[in-house]
Amino acid sequence: MTSEVFSYESLVHAVSGAVGSVTAMTVFFPLDTARLRLQVDENRKAKSTPAVLADIVKEEGLLAPYRGWFPVICSLCCSNFVYFYCFHWMKGSWLKGRQSTPSTDLIVGIAAGVINVLLTTPLWVVNTRLKLQGSKFRNSDIQPTNYSGILDAFEQIIRNEGVGALWNGTFPSLLLVLNPAIQFMIYEGLKRQLRRGVPRELSSLEVFVIGAVAKAVATTVTYPLQTIQSILRFGQFNTPAEKSKLLSGLETIKCLLVNRARFPAVPSKSWD
Repeated sequence: MTSEVFSYESLVHAVSGAVGSVTAMTVFFPLDTARLRLQVDENRKAKSTPAVLADIVKEEGLLAPYRGWFPVICSLCCSNFVYFYCFHWMKGSWLKGRQSTPSTDLIVGIAAGVINVLLTTPLWVVNTRLKLQGSKFRNSDIQPTNYSGILDAFEQIIRNEGVGALWNGTFPSLLLVLNPAIQFMIYEGLKRQLRRGVPRELSSLEVFVIGAVAKAVATTVTYPLQTIQSILRFGQFNTPAEKSKLLSGLETIKCLLVNRARFPAVPSKSWD
């Protein structure tokens, strides 16, 4: 059992997934900045992505679209390493040489996603706040924060909001395990179709295209939940005063889904 968990193949997949995601995030980081601003700032108009980025640069400087790059990259690297490692380890342990199916890919993807969410949510809460620190919001109700770095953010959140705040947004994040699960199911299904009848290695272009299609579909389906996830991680959202003590976690999510969840002009997350 130990050898299956700590296998070389799982390690290679985990490192490859982490490096690939970090590279993609670095290249397209400004798009993720635009996405996050649209999600948490309800008074910002959902213009096209270039228009949102132009506003950010004009108001906050040329480097503003890359604010918070380091904590995001740290979180992304850890998160994708955990996800890819768990996915390929569990898939290999389950199949033991048998042919995979879309349902198997979906179940394994969900299980790997749950493990990933529970382990790495605190990192994403911290990086969301660091990335938005210093931003010029259209919503005047948003209070400025003052974190000097990752460790200081952890310390202030625990001191001021409690340890549980580090897991803000866990419920929508658990629902969002369907995103990579759907992505992997579509990706593996398309890969099997391309290789059906003639076992072969796919070209780089084929891998890129089916990966892009799979991610675009998964992101479009789950985007409203991603918006709620970002708002909860940021930790600044308002509920009616007379209901605040009565709202459960599910009611809060329902309230945000009805009042805040929206699609931007261009879903910038679909490239991740």
